Amino acid sequence: MKPYKVDKTGERILEILAGNGKVTPDEISRQLNVPESTVKKMIQKFENDRIILGYRTNVNWQRIRMHDVKALIEVKVIPERKVGFDAVAESIYKFPEVTSVTLLSGGYDLLVLVEGETLREVALFVSEKLATIKGVQSTVSHFMLKKYKEDGVILVDLYDSKRLPITL
Repeated sequence: MKPYKVDKTGERILEILAGNGKVTPDEISRQLNVPESTVKKMIQKFENDRIILGYRTNVNWQRIRMHDVKALIEVKVIPERKVGFDAVAESIYKFPEVTSVTLLSGGYDLLVLVEGETLREVALFVSEKLATIKGVQSTVSHFMLKKYKEDGVILVDLYDSKRLPITL
């Protein structure tokens, strides 16, 4: 991956959009004091160059889908000659159950986030699909119990009392 050069205005546009994908080019132009046409051109260029990969809404899914199961899987890999970890990572990220794959330093090579409707579904994915991929040496699964913060957004209700109820 080669570096992408962007000026201060472009960087500010990206920061604004990362904070709120619904902000309009007109609002951005007013915040930065630059012409709206410049903002639109820069956004279009960022989209074409795959700097902006999409626009998404942060949803607190743990309040909607109370029974979904998510697991972080640490994967130890035997890298392939000439392609390193990329070929194994590609084999993994193509599965629909996989929502992210990250190359790590340390004791494990890849961190894989897997989602399913049941604990059994996730466990079967790990044992029957993930662990059987050529180059996968071992896995360690960590099932996620509760998220407190994601993508910089606090997910828990800030107004819930932290005190235990007292009965007399």
